Amino acid sequence: MRCSCFGGPRVDRKKGPAAGTLHGINGDLLIQDINHLSYKELRSATDNFHTSNKIGRGGFGTVYKGTLKSGTQVAVKTLSAQSNQGVQEFLNEIKTISKVKHPNLVELIGCCAQGSNRILVYEYVENNSLDRALLGSRSTDIKLDWGRRSAICLGIARGLDFLHKEVVPHIVHRDIKASNILLDKDFNPKIGDFGLAKLFPDNITHISTRIAGTTGYLAPEYALGGQLTMKADVYSFGVLILEIVSGRSSAKPSWGGTQKLLLEWLHEEGKHLELVDPEMGEFPEEEVIRFLPRFRQSQWGAFFHERILCRLYLLPDELSSS
Repeated sequence: MRCSCFGGPRVDRKKGPAAGTLHGINGDLLIQDINHLSYKELRSATDNFHTSNKIGRGGFGTVYKGTLKSGTQVAVKTLSAQSNQGVQEFLNEIKTISKVKHPNLVELIGCCAQGSNRILVYEYVENNSLDRALLGSRSTDIKLDWGRRSAICLGIARGLDFLHKEVVPHIVHRDIKASNILLDKDFNPKIGDFGLAKLFPDNITHISTRIAGTTGYLAPEYALGGQLTMKADVYSFGVLILEIVSGRSSAKPSWGGTQKLLLEWLHEEGKHLELVDPEMGEFPEEEVIRFLPRFRQSQWGAFFHERILCRLYLLPDELSSS
């Protein structure tokens, strides 16, 4: 599993070239236009990266909660100094999202590139990840009723719509999943972790690339053929909607009293309302059904109905009026 990015308000820092090198990877031009924070400052902010401040961990590093001298809370993502893949993730996040701002995207507010240290600094998001709120051990003060869950779905849709249509060049995230959706103090969702993202120019239909992402969320046509389109994000979003509605992981084989995975059970049974999380309380059946992706019997690769395609297809009246 990859690391979730936790992140708070923008910090105005002086821009300039990063100190040191990135182990031979030419990232100098890429990191000149981003705010820089010193390693000393980030050590102080996180109490020397103390374990009590750890709020996330993944294959390439660890995320810590920190407080800058200004009092601003931030999330500090340290990437492994021994991992070339960590270097690529560092540069990729800066390349894709350092200048992109949207209420439903986690804001990257700075970085540190001193010596072998590669650190990304994000806004701090108070309610951690959707994965913890939805699929982890639930705190008694976190109530995910239908109103809150539907708002989370719509917020993610707005974020994806912005990445796919309004940013130029467009951005395909490639790793939409519950642990990469963060929740602020009002439970508004923010898409995070752009380490696998790809820029997608307007004049191409697909990108041939190595398979990347998380098992269970990968679109079959992408996983089998390696041809990336924006529909890969849409498929992952469809799986995520099912998890949000059901309150259960799509990767655990425990559906319907059998050892079937969620998508396998849904394919065979087609009982959408039986997916609903009993802890959600009362819910409007017709509205829930409108949110749920529909299975196409004849096309596994097109598992989800097109209407979950963000603003154009997911509840267009609500989204177009926002």
